[in-house]
Amino acid sequence: MSAPLDPAIAEVIPKLPLRDPLTMTPQSARDALRALADARAAIPPPPVADVTDIKVKGAAGPLAARVYRNGRDKSPTVMFFHGGGWVAGDLETHDRQARLLAIETGAVVISVDYRRPPETRFPGAFEDCFAATRDVIARLAEFGGDVSRVGVAGDSAGGNLAAAVAIACRDAGIKLAGQMLVYPVTDVVGNFADTAENARFPSRQENAKGYFLSRAVMEWFAGHYLENVSHGADWRVSPLRAKTLAGLAPAVVCTAWFDPLRDEGKAYADALTAADVPTTYYDGPGLIHGYFGLGEVSAIAKREAQRVRSDFKALLDRGV
Repeated sequence: MSAPLDPAIAEVIPKLPLRDPLTMTPQSARDALRALADARAAIPPPPVADVTDIKVKGAAGPLAARVYRNGRDKSPTVMFFHGGGWVAGDLETHDRQARLLAIETGAVVISVDYRRPPETRFPGAFEDCFAATRDVIARLAEFGGDVSRVGVAGDSAGGNLAAAVAIACRDAGIKLAGQMLVYPVTDVVGNFADTAENARFPSRQENAKGYFLSRAVMEWFAGHYLENVSHGADWRVSPLRAKTLAGLAPAVVCTAWFDPLRDEGKAYADALTAADVPTTYYDGPGLIHGYFGLGEVSAIAKREAQRVRSDFKALLDRGV
């Protein structure tokens, strides 16, 4: 049995957005996440030496991106893909997470503003993130400059994108030093609405509602990302369904105990391990989906996020 829900987390849950799929629209979801980020404006963001807005190549044209660095020495480079159910989230909503990643890993972090549904459906976001990764690697001298220390990272839908990009990199012969998958979506078959598929992951029922992210909201997100429910079997949105995970970059995977995505995240960590991919897994006792953004209110969330980033740093430092 996991630790009970962190009281500090329990207190903040009622204030969190994206909880009513019956009234939520893509724009309201985006506005709500941005408002949550704006509400913290009085709290100075973690300081990094330099933050620069740039353009990177996407699958259909230039994409906005933001570069975070703490120095000019040769260093690891990390592609960071934000969460928000593929539909919401942007460079601003995940600015603090990107900063902390740069500070705690010593990497140059490039946060990518990929195209979002419903304007651009699957596989647009994946294709953008992979194209951006290839572009940054081709221009690596502008960033960390060390080809042996490139990694991918993301939270939630961003963790899903990072996992899929890691598979695409392997298939393209691109060697990554590591992948950091934070409460990732790993299996979208059935769009979170299929009873039999949901039964494979008990956390979808145990944590269906009451802990910020609900199963119904995941169904809403998947329905916007996938134009056809059959697309859920594609490894680019369901990396757990990939034919093989052998040969992937070492991984740090973390989930939150009170999260409907917990069990599919653990299933992916287990599948990586079974494929002989060095993998570290943390189950986030007492925590909810989104806890990487709650370190200012929860000491437990802050400690767990730091532990995950520390393990990712070790992978980046080791290189390929």
